[in-house]
Amino acid sequence: MQIGDLLHAGVPLMRSLKLLAGRKSQPQIASVYRELAEAVSDGGELAEAMSRRPEAFPRIHIAMVRAGEKGGFLEGVFSRLGAFVLAQAELRGRIVGSLIYPALLVLFGVIILGVVFGVFVPMFKPVFERMAQLPFATRLVLGASDLVSGYGLYLLILAVGLAFAGWRMSKRADVRRRATEFMTFAPICGPLVRALAAARFCRLLGTMLENGVPMLHAMTISKEAAGNLLMEEAIDRAIEAVRSGEALAPPLASSGLFGDDIVEMITVGESANNLEKVLLTVAETIEKRIDRLLGIVVRLIEPLMLMAIAGVVVVVAMGLLLPMTQLGAEG
Repeated sequence: MQIGDLLHAGVPLMRSLKLLAGRKSQPQIASVYRELAEAVSDGGELAEAMSRRPEAFPRIHIAMVRAGEKGGFLEGVFSRLGAFVLAQAELRGRIVGSLIYPALLVLFGVIILGVVFGVFVPMFKPVFERMAQLPFATRLVLGASDLVSGYGLYLLILAVGLAFAGWRMSKRADVRRRATEFMTFAPICGPLVRALAAARFCRLLGTMLENGVPMLHAMTISKEAAGNLLMEEAIDRAIEAVRSGEALAPPLASSGLFGDDIVEMITVGESANNLEKVLLTVAETIEKRIDRLLGIVVRLIEPLMLMAIAGVVVVVAMGLLLPMTQLGAEG
């Protein structure tokens, strides 16, 4: 966050807020900081003013700023908060960047097959209509071509309708839970889903503990960052265990969502009383693991998609060439 850089440079808080409020290139953000400056100038707390604009400031930002104000280390809070936001943005960037190529491959594959069945195959249809008996591959290719060329628009509308229905169904708690269970424990994407949720939870919890946020409050906010229903339930059980005076690691281990090495590191961190540093180290370790998992998934998707497209092309070629060989033999 820019306010952290200003505070680190020795600019007072009120002056920093007014400088950010005067930016003309981003009027919406400037208006938010203008409200913060007015609230602080009236004697209010910065965290309280931030809580009035939840659309601009997530709960973690507000909790960390509140802890920094009470503990007298607001400058350090903003510096670490900036590092946290940057790390989260880099993680999202790596994930999106890794998924762009598979998405483009799927898109171009659909376009190519649509052109083949909608334009190329119908050109051969008049030739095959004179034949009494067609091979199965040819009938299959012609049927797919008729479906695409005659009902392509309806198929597109149906696909959009199914996607919308799936989105609406995903709002239901039972459907969302089944989908989460499938994605969390699926053979290929399951480890990646679990790693992403664990990395978000550990980084957020470690950052908040490092900035003086109480354990139970930090866990409650960090739970929401996991983005996984099963992990949120596991964290709820861990919160109850910590509230009862128990350790954090055992309930996390019993959930089966955290690797043995991660649980062991958290156990050591609790014993050594440096849990916040250990959690940040765990987050970095998991994020490196995510990079490797993303690389593996992308390397698997690429040949699978190419094989699927090649398989369809081979079937189309067989469907078009077999009748030609029969015509040549009859001739």
